[in-house]
Amino acid sequence: MTRTGAWAQAAQWCHGVCLDLPSATLDHPFGPDSDVLRVHGRMFALIMGVPHISEHLLVNLKADPVEVPLLIGTHDYVLPAWHMNKKHWISVALGPDADTDLVAGLIEDSYDTVVSRLPAQARQSLNWARDRA
Repeated sequence: MTRTGAWAQAAQWCHGVCLDLPSATLDHPFGPDSDVLRVHGRMFALIMGVPHISEHLLVNLKADPVEVPLLIGTHDYVLPAWHMNKKHWISVALGPDADTDLVAGLIEDSYDTVVSRLPAQARQSLNWARDRA
């Protein structure tokens, strides 16, 4: 799948937010159509197109299981995670209606959730603080 137009812009924006986080990396273990963002080898975001789910590019993000139903119920562009554990992951459609500030916050929350479960030495190497400003 070739990313052109709105998909390319959404992917570029999402990559920028993700890759600005300390030690974030990008790879393609599922093929060229899926971008996996990781920190210390652990996935915190998966960017892909799933046309039968949404006409917009999707990003799967880890989320607090308590917040998942609230996020899905409150925002039309937040969906049950496609192809992931729906208790711990959400899919966000990166369309024009998506609140970029909220999505950027969800990306940071996903990153923080993954980092919080890393060994202490890995967390220290990131200079990570749970309550980042």
